[in-house]
Amino acid sequence: MDKIYVVYWSQSGNTQAMAEAIGKGIADAGKEAVVVPVGEALTEELKNAKCFALGCPAMGAEVLEESEMEPFVNEVEGFAAGKKIALFGAYGWGDGQWMRDWVERMSGCGAEVLNQEGLICQEAPDEVMLGECEALGKQLATL
Repeated sequence: MDKIYVVYWSQSGNTQAMAEAIGKGIADAGKEAVVVPVGEALTEELKNAKCFALGCPAMGAEVLEESEMEPFVNEVEGFAAGKKIALFGAYGWGDGQWMRDWVERMSGCGAEVLNQEGLICQEAPDEVMLGECEALGKQLATL
């Protein structure tokens, strides 16, 4: 069974809930979802994958979390060319600029960001948003 990795960082649990829903969508589509916090993820696994998902909430002045997620994303940039990547995360303020910046960054290093945008959610994901996350997981599983 093909493994699809969903790597995330979450502080309040909102981005984790999104990650788990994406994992459910992957599993419902018949693939194996590996949903893992970034601190437990190995970039080696992603290097060998044709697609994966990365999730992080907006932090500070709409940036990625700096101690774990940012260094991980820096590593991913080195091998992202040709990969299909889903980006997602929750936010509590702002207008989603951190996600637009992240999409631009991943696209700039040669990755194909699914739907050319990240999936964002203000605060806790509701049933509609969790459904969108599951749909994103199913989309990953068909690649």
